[in-house]
Amino acid sequence: MAGEGENIDMINTEENEDETPSQDTDIGDSSVQESSSHERSIKLPMSRVKAIMKSDPDVNLASSEAVVALAKATEMFIQMLSKDAINSTMQSKRKTLQRKDLDTVVDTRDSYSFLEGTLDGP
Repeated sequence: MAGEGENIDMINTEENEDETPSQDTDIGDSSVQESSSHERSIKLPMSRVKAIMKSDPDVNLASSEAVVALAKATEMFIQMLSKDAINSTMQSKRKTLQRKDLDTVVDTRDSYSFLEGTLDGP
């Protein structure tokens, strides 16, 4: 398990399929090949993601693969929300992303309707 400040580097073979020569490996070496076969790194701290997952009373155990998958999905969601919010910023002819841009995206896109009310501050 990676520490809170560490990144897990993974190489995606689908993106580098043409760049790397094909090698015959034994079935026993598949875990080594799999762990080094992803290119994109996950930036969220795995220990924090696992702690959040375990805060759910229905979750007793979280496999490392599940933690990595959830962290990656979370990063992709944050990236998508950020891109949509920056588009709102650019439409307003501003250069600084503001909270109202996030609010606009959450209010106007059906895919973010589950976030309504969660961004309301104290």
